Amino acid sequence: ESPVIRTVQVNHCLTVQRQTDDVHSANSSATGRLLVASPPLDDPNFDRTVVMILEHNDAGALGVIVNRPLDEELGDELGEWRSFLTPPSTVFDGGPVEPMALIGIARRDVGWESVDLSVGPQFTVERLRVFRGYSGWGAGQLDNEIEQGAWMVFAANDEDLFTTVPGGMWRSVLRRQGGRTAWLADAPDDLSMN
Repeated sequence: ESPVIRTVQVNHCLTVQRQTDDVHSANSSATGRLLVASPPLDDPNFDRTVVMILEHNDAGALGVIVNRPLDEELGDELGEWRSFLTPPSTVFDGGPVEPMALIGIARRDVGWESVDLSVGPQFTVERLRVFRGYSGWGAGQLDNEIEQGAWMVFAANDEDLFTTVPGGMWRSVLRRQGGRTAWLADAPDDLSMN
């Protein structure tokens, strides 16, 4: 079955939100920030994931998992885009929603933005990630999950979306928070082993 090339409609170009206060309230937008799954998260779709939130508003939220590369190369139908892929040069598992859809997010000098993979690049692309599927939440759903402690919300840095070491990202994002939050990075995969 061929993948569907999908352009995610994000209302604006994303730039990294640099904030000294990483406290997130349920009434604030997580757009441009990272969701880090709290250990252990019962949903296997999101256990130990880091999700970049592309859009979060009253209607819901949309993001992509940034630390799950797949063993899948970009197909020939997207050949023009291959040279822009950031290592590891593979398709990433963006989430459980629409798993046959391919979503492209590109870095350019003014920030990150979704790209239409069905046409060639329309601007100078510095970096590119392609995701199979995405992560989505209905109105108020993500806010409820954050309030219940399923997710921690942190500021993103310039390298998070295009990290070259995605496998270690869950632990590295937690460690860079410092304090007690950094301790979570050492939580064993099986908490009964602690």
